Amino acid sequence: MLHKHAKSLESVVSAYTHDVERHTPIHPEYATAVLDELASDDAVFTVDTGMSNVRAARYVTPNGRRRVIGSFLHGTMANALPHAIGAQFAHPGRQVISMSGDGGLGMLMGELLTVKLHDLPVKTIVFNNSSLGMVKLEMLVEGLPEHETDHEPVDYAAIARGAGVEAMRIEHPGDVVDGLKRALAHDGPFLVDLVTDPNALSIPPHISAAQVRGFAFAAGRTVLDGGVGRMPDLARADLRNIPRP
Repeated sequence: MLHKHAKSLESVVSAYTHDVERHTPIHPEYATAVLDELASDDAVFTVDTGMSNVRAARYVTPNGRRRVIGSFLHGTMANALPHAIGAQFAHPGRQVISMSGDGGLGMLMGELLTVKLHDLPVKTIVFNNSSLGMVKLEMLVEGLPEHETDHEPVDYAAIARGAGVEAMRIEHPGDVVDGLKRALAHDGPFLVDLVTDPNALSIPPHISAAQVRGFAFAAGRTVLDGGVGRMPDLARADLRNIPRP
């Protein structure tokens, strides 16, 4: 049963990262898998509410020494960086990684000043898709076309550097490994601005008929409202994520 469970889990998870190392925009699942490989065995991951929760659950390898901290029951947005600050104060010698969504970081961006003020070696990894991805997905499965979930692109690396925090912006998948290595090895605070695919909406492990109906209804409304060009992009980004036997 353990073997069967491991095989099923690996086939589902690998569906998100297979053959995407060269695809632009960067697939967030690929970047998270690389982060998991490079992070310390006792790293503390703090995750923003939303897609960061999903990616941490699927790609951060539990080994009995790592910790994953998030707002799992309350669902508060923007929690990752404040949690990381607290974790770093509590464990000054431990690697602390904030998996921040761009929406979450945007809501409490001032905490970058706290990181710099106390020179905390927190590594802030921003999954920057210019969108509130989880909210968009929730709307689609309820039959609602996306509305006010996207925003103009923001260069969070430039903002971090303006606050005195070392930072880099990664737009090409070929730069992900070296960029994350540089960030994790840096002796001090570091922010990585990962420009990721806004259409990469994580597919749940079990898809209900109601969700399929809702998504189809939302797609139809999107097309009728003049957004026919958006649906092929969304389909191309996410059909690859449906596990196949």
